[in-house]
Amino acid sequence: MKQIFLRILGIEVGFTTKVEDFIKHNGPKITYTKQPLQNEFFVRSHPLLFEHGINDLQISMSEWGDTPCFFPTGERSNIPYDIFAASFYLLSRYEEYVPHVKDMVGRFPYKESMAHQHGFLKQPVVDLWAQKLLHILKERFPTLEQKSKSVRFTSIIDVSVSHSFAHRGFFRGGFGVLLDLVGLKFRKVIQRLLVLSKVRKDPYDNFTQLIDIHKKSGVSSAFFFQYAQYSRYDKNISTENNAFKYLIKSVADYNTVSLAASYSSFTNMDLLKLEKENLAQVINKAVNYVRLRYNRVDIPETYRNLVGAEFTDDYSMGFTHETGFKSGTCTSFYFYDIPLEIQQPIKIHPFAVHDYALLKYESEEEIFKELDKLYVQVRQVKGHFLTVFSNELLGSEQKINWIELYDKIVARYHV
Repeated sequence: MKQIFLRILGIEVGFTTKVEDFIKHNGPKITYTKQPLQNEFFVRSHPLLFEHGINDLQISMSEWGDTPCFFPTGERSNIPYDIFAASFYLLSRYEEYVPHVKDMVGRFPYKESMAHQHGFLKQPVVDLWAQKLLHILKERFPTLEQKSKSVRFTSIIDVSVSHSFAHRGFFRGGFGVLLDLVGLKFRKVIQRLLVLSKVRKDPYDNFTQLIDIHKKSGVSSAFFFQYAQYSRYDKNISTENNAFKYLIKSVADYNTVSLAASYSSFTNMDLLKLEKENLAQVINKAVNYVRLRYNRVDIPETYRNLVGAEFTDDYSMGFTHETGFKSGTCTSFYFYDIPLEIQQPIKIHPFAVHDYALLKYESEEEIFKELDKLYVQVRQVKGHFLTVFSNELLGSEQKINWIELYDKIVARYHV
């Protein structure tokens, strides 16, 4: 209720289970139950919010105007769907508690999601339902007050690998040259040697350029650095490298710097805490925000670990290889832990775009066509348009000049 009314619609709301208090109240009021008391605004409740644990729910999709919806309420209800139960289903990631097939790195694949299967992944349906509810409430209660809200845009830069060739040490650098020679990647060998001889700048070292882009537009942005030991899935620069530490410090002078947690720390809370503490020592600031390697999230254990490591905000909620709204919203929300039946004290900031999801498009025009469709949806509900780009892709040589495209994206969507 707080998510729908307070955070999305900006309407203060109170609660009571006492009939006499409800009847005495003279302002706008809603009953959320099986039967109305009098002639007040009534939303017939689906059983979901009164249940415990995970149950086998049978979901049948319908349409509410031009918006997909589920959990119908029947004729007596003032709205045709129980959007509170439906919103809870999406925001709690209920479907991830149900048995499903994970991908090769342990993620919930977008093709398994109900939103993708029923064609509403590109719509922030929770926010759209809230706007429909607001329209009906204002017809019933014309004096209803709400706080103003405006659309926001935030750009996240994910730095799991800060440099392609530089600062990797003699052994890793030499092994890289050998692999390139064996693979007949002679152009890469030349590029590597030019970087190591300091004739050319490392292609992934585009941080000054990114900071200038952010400063020019005034866009809200944050850099997430991996600060971890080398492993099979974690291949960043050594945390002992002074040039790497200086880079992180210099970026922190201009932008928010937070932790891109390593793959190795996924099930190791002690290691996660250590990475957090080590990064905080480098930037001399508290590290409260986190992104998870590969956007891998195990519901609910991941968020319990993040809370245990004292993170306050997570930026991992979204699909790596498909654009859209994984949790059905473009508004930040607190994670609800269903088995424990508590709201965990960690705020989730869902992203709509990960740069890898844009690789399937052949041109800038196709990319902007996709981004525009998503942004229009977010702007319609005055939500938060959040994108994730990596310095790695932005520094790569491909058909599309990604750093130039990124500059255009920031200029186009910053508010």
